[in-house]
Amino acid sequence: MPWRVSRSRSGPLVRPAAAACCGTSATRLRLQPYPLVEHLHLELRLQAIQHEIVVVDDGSSDQTWQLLCNLSERIAELVPVRNPGPHGFGRAIQRGLVAFTGDAVVIMMADESDDVRDVVRYWRKLEEGWDCVFGSRFMKVGGVVDYPRVKLILNRLANFFVSVLSRIPLNDTTNAFKGYRRDVISGCMPILSPQFNIAVELPLKAIVRGYHWTAMPITWRNRRTGLAKLKIREMGSRYFFIVAYVWLEKCFSRGDYQRREPPPRPREAK
Repeated sequence: MPWRVSRSRSGPLVRPAAAACCGTSATRLRLQPYPLVEHLHLELRLQAIQHEIVVVDDGSSDQTWQLLCNLSERIAELVPVRNPGPHGFGRAIQRGLVAFTGDAVVIMMADESDDVRDVVRYWRKLEEGWDCVFGSRFMKVGGVVDYPRVKLILNRLANFFVSVLSRIPLNDTTNAFKGYRRDVISGCMPILSPQFNIAVELPLKAIVRGYHWTAMPITWRNRRTGLAKLKIREMGSRYFFIVAYVWLEKCFSRGDYQRREPPPRPREAK
């Protein structure tokens, strides 16, 4: 069973879910978006989930944009979005968050490291009434495949640091694969992170600002093609900045950024 730390709120989702994906800028990966979009679209159709798939091309120098446009002619649910700059993972995600039109959004990578079946599980949890659903690769039943050992050790240290400093019991905060209702995204504005630290900013802000959340196990597979864009040395200071920023907000903002409308009466999700 998923680890529950908050209570869910009532209220059905009535508009489509949206999956925001960050496109790649590497020339050698120009065919990369095809498998993800096709597999995700097929899985959501099989589960009878109305959806749109927002794929952000973050400044590619190859044929990625044209390929996405061609694919959108075949898959009507695909919404290609171009980020003209400035570039960066966080900025690309922000472009996607502006473009999606549904009641909820699942943020995921475009390299197929995230399992499309977990998108369905996110949606089901959001339907139960949760404001946010955070995936963890390190919960029981979750798992990773082909994770480089050094990066795995650094990942666990980084997440331990974030958890201790923020005093939030989440053991995979740095993972970007998460689901949010639309009002949570609006409530987390302004988004500051230009890079991978957006994966830390959104969940910490959502929790501190009073949204109801739960965590569930997910699986992750090392990318099958290309090179990872995450530069660990550069991201350390950026993670620290975001954690410090949210900590300062929590301690000194006197509730100025808390959700304004009174939440519906909490209920336990079944």
